[in-house]
Amino acid sequence: MTLPVRGRRVALRRFSESDADAFARMNADPVVMATIGSVADRAASDLLLERIGAHHDEHGFGLWCVDLAGECIGFCGLSIPWFRDGVEIGWRLRSEYWGRGLASESARLVIDHAFGPLGLTEVISFTASINERSRRVMEAIGLTRDHGADFDHPALAEGDPLRAHVLYRMDRAGYRALRESNRPAPPRAEPESAR
Repeated sequence: MTLPVRGRRVALRRFSESDADAFARMNADPVVMATIGSVADRAASDLLLERIGAHHDEHGFGLWCVDLAGECIGFCGLSIPWFRDGVEIGWRLRSEYWGRGLASESARLVIDHAFGPLGLTEVISFTASINERSRRVMEAIGLTRDHGADFDHPALAEGDPLRAHVLYRMDRAGYRALRESNRPAPPRAEPESAR
């Protein structure tokens, strides 16, 4: 990805050291983490940033900083899950930026990159079944739920309310169909009698 990639309001770029404070505040916010897992202290947040950078270096793609007017408001991008096959699209934004469509805008940029320059044949996304906000983003960007692929997250204990996960996916044909359906209609020819 040639960075930054710009949407209508946001840009996607690699993280820099100056993003670490905003990134740590997001990961320490109990509202943000309520459907993801435990809040992270600064050391854990900094370690996650290091892992994000290493993923980029190893695979040529990863989670990008979502930049709004020069400020880090979260991440959106692609990663390879440690416990299953596939390339996952995921996002996390600071709670004060929720409800503005910024996650969907960012995710659409990532989807275009996944099926365009990266040439992926499929992307998946998953979240705790109770994470309604994230599921709405998945549906807004055109992913389809695969009911038969729902699963219990292997890192979470039985009885944990976040253990049950839903899985959504999009393949290349679905992406093409989505792009076609969003393409503006060609201008209609005037009837001969109107010329």
